[in-house]
Amino acid sequence: MLISTKGRYALRVLADMAAQPGDEFVKLKEVAARQGISEKYLEAIVQTLVKGGILSGARGSRGGYRLVREASQISAWDVLSLTEGSLASVGCQKEGSQPCERMADCPSTPLWLGLDQLIFTYLSGFSLADLAQRINT
Repeated sequence: MLISTKGRYALRVLADMAAQPGDEFVKLKEVAARQGISEKYLEAIVQTLVKGGILSGARGSRGGYRLVREASQISAWDVLSLTEGSLASVGCQKEGSQPCERMADCPSTPLWLGLDQLIFTYLSGFSLADLAQRINT
Protein backbone atom coordinates (compact mmCIF):
# COMPACT_ATOMS: atom_id res chain seq x y z
CA MET A 1 0.00 0.00 0.00
CA LEU A 2 1.32 3.40 -0.95
CA ILE A 3 -0.45 6.48 0.43
CA SER A 4 -0.50 9.34 -2.09
CA THR A 5 0.38 12.96 -1.40
CA LYS A 6 -3.35 13.66 -1.42
CA GLY A 7 -3.87 11.42 1.61
CA ARG A 8 -0.73 12.57 3.41
CA TYR A 9 -1.48 16.25 2.84
CA ALA A 10 -5.10 15.78 3.91
CA LEU A 11 -3.90 14.44 7.25
CA ARG A 12 -1.45 17.33 7.66
CA VAL A 13 -4.07 19.95 6.81
CA LEU A 14 -6.67 18.45 9.11
CA ALA A 15 -4.18 18.08 11.98
CA ASP A 16 -3.21 21.73 11.47
CA MET A 17 -6.87 22.78 11.60
CA ALA A 18 -7.46 20.64 14.68
CA ALA A 19 -4.51 22.34 16.40
CA GLN A 20 -6.02 25.82 15.95
CA PRO A 21 -7.81 27.22 19.00
CA GLY A 22 -11.57 27.63 19.03
CA ASP A 23 -14.20 26.63 16.52
CA GLU A 24 -13.55 29.37 14.00
CA PHE A 25 -13.11 28.93 10.28
CA VAL A 26 -9.48 28.57 9.22
CA LYS A 27 -8.28 30.15 5.99
CA LEU A 28 -6.76 27.69 3.56
CA LYS A 29 -4.08 30.21 2.63
CA GLU A 30 -2.83 30.22 6.23
CA VAL A 31 -2.79 26.43 6.46
CA ALA A 32 -0.95 26.19 3.13
CA ALA A 33 1.68 28.61 4.39
CA ARG A 34 2.14 26.81 7.73
CA GLN A 35 2.38 23.40 6.06
CA GLY A 36 4.41 24.44 3.03
CA ILE A 37 1.87 23.01 0.59
CA SER A 38 0.53 24.63 -2.57
CA GLU A 39 -2.76 26.38 -1.88
CA LYS A 40 -4.07 25.33 -5.28
CA TYR A 41 -3.37 21.66 -4.54
CA LEU A 42 -4.99 21.99 -1.12
CA GLU A 43 -8.15 23.38 -2.70
CA ALA A 44 -8.68 20.09 -4.52
CA ILE A 45 -8.02 18.08 -1.35
CA VAL A 46 -10.35 20.26 0.72
CA GLN A 47 -13.15 19.79 -1.82
CA THR A 48 -12.90 16.04 -1.27
CA LEU A 49 -12.97 16.54 2.51
CA VAL A 50 -16.05 18.79 2.28
CA LYS A 51 -17.88 16.32 0.02
CA GLY A 52 -16.92 13.53 2.41
CA GLY A 53 -18.39 15.34 5.41
CA ILE A 54 -15.15 15.96 7.29
CA LEU A 55 -14.96 19.72 6.68
CA SER A 56 -17.46 22.50 6.15
CA GLY A 57 -16.68 25.70 4.34
CA ALA A 58 -17.89 29.28 4.41
CA ARG A 59 -17.24 32.14 2.02
CA GLY A 60 -16.49 35.75 2.84
CA SER A 61 -14.02 37.69 4.93
CA ARG A 62 -14.61 35.46 7.97
CA GLY A 63 -14.86 32.32 5.87
CA GLY A 64 -12.60 29.36 5.49
CA TYR A 65 -12.91 25.74 6.60
CA ARG A 66 -13.46 23.92 9.85
CA LEU A 67 -13.96 20.39 11.08
CA VAL A 68 -17.54 19.14 11.10
CA ARG A 69 -16.92 16.89 14.12
CA GLU A 70 -14.55 17.00 17.07
CA ALA A 71 -10.97 16.16 16.07
CA SER A 72 -11.04 13.23 18.50
CA GLN A 73 -13.94 11.74 16.52
CA ILE A 74 -12.18 11.73 13.13
CA SER A 75 -9.67 8.94 12.57
CA ALA A 76 -6.80 8.63 10.14
CA TRP A 77 -8.82 5.76 8.62
CA ASP A 78 -11.74 8.14 7.97
CA VAL A 79 -9.47 10.55 6.14
CA LEU A 80 -7.39 8.07 4.17
CA SER A 81 -10.29 5.88 3.09
CA LEU A 82 -11.95 9.04 1.77
CA THR A 83 -8.92 10.52 -0.01
CA GLU A 84 -7.33 7.28 -1.21
CA GLY A 85 -10.44 5.32 -2.09
CA SER A 86 -9.82 1.70 -1.23
CA LEU A 87 -7.11 0.78 1.24
CA ALA A 88 -7.50 -2.93 0.50
CA SER A 89 -4.21 -4.79 0.32
CA VAL A 90 -5.24 -6.77 -2.78
CA GLY A 91 -7.75 -6.19 -5.56
CA CYS A 92 -9.98 -9.13 -4.69
CA GLN A 93 -10.60 -7.60 -1.23
CA LYS A 94 -11.49 -4.19 -2.63
CA GLU A 95 -15.06 -3.14 -1.88
CA GLY A 96 -17.21 -3.38 -4.99
CA SER A 97 -14.82 -5.69 -6.84
CA GLN A 98 -16.03 -8.78 -8.62
CA PRO A 99 -15.99 -11.76 -6.26
CA CYS A 100 -12.98 -13.94 -6.92
CA GLU A 101 -13.98 -17.39 -8.08
CA ARG A 102 -11.10 -18.85 -6.08
CA MET A 103 -11.72 -17.01 -2.82
CA ALA A 104 -13.19 -20.01 -0.98
CA ASP A 105 -10.19 -22.18 -1.86
CA CYS A 106 -7.47 -19.53 -1.95
CA PRO A 107 -4.82 -20.24 0.69
CA SER A 108 -3.84 -16.56 0.92
CA THR A 109 -7.32 -15.12 1.57
CA PRO A 110 -6.93 -15.24 5.38
CA LEU A 111 -3.58 -13.46 5.06
CA TRP A 112 -5.10 -10.54 3.10
CA LEU A 113 -8.16 -10.34 5.32
CA GLY A 114 -5.92 -10.23 8.40
CA LEU A 115 -3.66 -7.57 6.90
CA ASP A 116 -6.65 -5.41 5.97
CA GLN A 117 -7.99 -5.74 9.52
CA LEU A 118 -4.62 -4.73 10.97
CA ILE A 119 -4.47 -1.67 8.70
CA PHE A 120 -8.01 -0.67 9.66
CA THR A 121 -7.34 -1.14 13.38
CA TYR A 122 -4.06 0.75 13.27
CA LEU A 123 -5.36 3.74 11.29
CA SER A 124 -8.57 3.86 13.34
CA GLY A 125 -6.44 4.17 16.46
CA PHE A 126 -5.15 7.62 15.48
CA SER A 127 -7.48 10.62 15.64
CA LEU A 128 -6.88 14.10 14.28
CA ALA A 129 -6.58 15.20 17.90
CA ASP A 130 -3.69 12.74 18.32
CA LEU A 131 -1.97 14.11 15.23
CA ALA A 132 -2.63 17.73 16.25
CA GLN A 133 -0.78 17.15 19.53
CA ARG A 134 2.43 16.77 17.53
CA ILE A 135 1.89 20.26 16.13
CA ASN A 136 1.38 21.82 19.56
CA THR A 137 4.48 20.29 21.14
